[in-house]
Amino acid sequence: MSEPTLQQRPEQPYAAIKVLVTMAEIGDVVPPLVGEVFGWLAQHGVTPAGPPFWKYNVIDMARQLEIEAGVAVEQPITGDDRVTAGVLPAGTYATSLHVGHPDTLIDATKDLLEWGAKEGITWDKSDSAEGERWAARLEFYLTNPDDEPDMAKWETELAFRVADQTSTD
Repeated sequence: MSEPTLQQRPEQPYAAIKVLVTMAEIGDVVPPLVGEVFGWLAQHGVTPAGPPFWKYNVIDMARQLEIEAGVAVEQPITGDDRVTAGVLPAGTYATSLHVGHPDTLIDATKDLLEWGAKEGITWDKSDSAEGERWAARLEFYLTNPDDEPDMAKWETELAFRVADQTSTD
């Protein structure tokens, strides 16, 4: 994993399919949704504006996760009953680049969270009955599997939104 950095990012419209999955189901359920989103965009004449991503909305590792498999788009869209429209919020994100098999992303995520704790970072998340609700906790899949079949060489950018640190004097 690369050394984490803080980056300012503008808001970004996207298209996605949202699912509720357990940790055991995640690898079977979520990856095919990315292709479905790309297919939907093509059918609707919408050009992707970035790599595919997974957005972790709610995390409860023991029960289930709410995940969106999405793709950034240039302009806001109107979704339908399957594909939803969303906007990644503007703000400060802690980011790092992971190179390796997707199975090792759990360790990369742990490393980024630990780095944030050492740096005194407050994540943009809250507790809910369903689990941790994140404003934007993302994995951007930068490598096209058609171009690089060796999963050990895949690049994934982690980007977790930091809570607004503005003080009120």
